[in-house]
Amino acid sequence: MRVLVTGSKGYIGTVLVPMLLERGHEVGGLDTDYFRACTFTGNIIDINDHKLDVRENLEDILHGFDSVIHLAGLSNDPLGDYNPNLTEDINYKASVALAELAKKASVERFLFASSCSNYGASGDNFLDEDSDFNPVTPYGKSKVLVEMALNKMANDNFSPTYLRASTAFGVSPRLRFDLVVNNLTAWAFTTGRVHLKSDGTPWRPLVHVSDISRAYIAALEAPREIVHNEAFNVGVTTENYRIREVAEMVEDIVPGSEVNFADNVGPDKRCYRVDCNKIARTLHDFKPQWTVRRGIEDLYETYKKVGIKLEDFEGPKFMRIAHIKQLIEGSRLDNNLRWIA
Repeated sequence: MRVLVTGSKGYIGTVLVPMLLERGHEVGGLDTDYFRACTFTGNIIDINDHKLDVRENLEDILHGFDSVIHLAGLSNDPLGDYNPNLTEDINYKASVALAELAKKASVERFLFASSCSNYGASGDNFLDEDSDFNPVTPYGKSKVLVEMALNKMANDNFSPTYLRASTAFGVSPRLRFDLVVNNLTAWAFTTGRVHLKSDGTPWRPLVHVSDISRAYIAALEAPREIVHNEAFNVGVTTENYRIREVAEMVEDIVPGSEVNFADNVGPDKRCYRVDCNKIARTLHDFKPQWTVRRGIEDLYETYKKVGIKLEDFEGPKFMRIAHIKQLIEGSRLDNNLRWIA
């Protein structure tokens, strides 16, 4: 199958692309590559990548592809909060425009990187794919709006699928340190403190970046009728944890570390537990291989090999929002996040 992956140079894309190639798919990539200077470890597979902004007119590029896996966008809440209008333009409007062009170009499948952030502030009850949306951030709201738009576009010739990923963790060539498991493990390794920035009470579903990639491949290769216009929570139901529980796992795994709270911490309004049984029942080829505990162990070993420092992952070298601000201050990006030079 010919597959176009947008966001091919990002946290998930750099893991997913080689897995697609191993499955025999012909893969093209598209990425504006904001984080070209932020490769953490390993190699990024060289494919036919287009260095383009997803806001451009991509009609010519889409012809000849069977499927689009749309990962590109402002990838977290701090980036989304930085300029909510940009989040609307990139994550919502550009995503819908891309889907419309894909449909016009006779691309049959469109796999959208949605998020369990759609559920937002939802308390202690388990949420399945039919649960109400309650997004609390521009990032989460943008995902809901795209799902609603794609739902209206679905027909016999255009088949969208919504992969609502749990909060990701795990090693990737373009590692993100703003993700809770990655961040807590990095704090523990570099400082001996498992540094919590909230009171640790919120629930969060967690899934390894490689297992997210496995979910995309399973959906891509599944019979059309079982994924057409369907949403799937991506993860494992047993891998829902309170953030404090994650911190305690890190404390247990990283020698000499201790749970520590930032000053004046309060509850994080993002709180949700997610039921992932639908994807297990429906996509039989989706076989997750990681637990949070095993992921922490792998992160710890990788951090030891690379030798990271606190200023690396809390500064512009690897923190997404800090790196974007550095590019703007250095006149590399304009305020609309378009390349200047």
